[in-house]
Amino acid sequence: QLQLVESGGGLVQPGGSLRLSCTASGFTLDNYAIGWYRQAPGKEREGVSCISSTSERTYYADSVKGRFTISRDDAKNTVYLQLNSLKPEDTANYYCVVVGRYYCSNYVRGATEYDYWGQGTQVTVSS
Repeated sequence: QLQLVESGGGLVQPGGSLRLSCTASGFTLDNYAIGWYRQAPGKEREGVSCISSTSERTYYADSVKGRFTISRDDAKNTVYLQLNSLKPEDTANYYCVVVGRYYCSNYVRGATEYDYWGQGTQVTVSS
């Protein structure tokens, strides 16, 4: 069974940091571009970041540029999202997703519907 499992969320104060993990089971991630999306209550799902299969290309939403960093460790079948300088507006449920084979094209064109999603991990930024 193909599955993505996110972890690493939690409650953090403004200015704090978290590292989210997305681990695949039932398949290997190494030929796929992986994206992170988030959704807050009452808001639309938005793309946060994407990494190509070779890590050559990474993409970030303007709202997180300079604060978030995406990376991958294919030996561990895991993609990470480092969240630094967190703000209350970063509060959301964060999901990882298989964006497509090799490239982040679907992420770049603004797609939000995909076949394989994780269950999400909640990030809450509050004092």
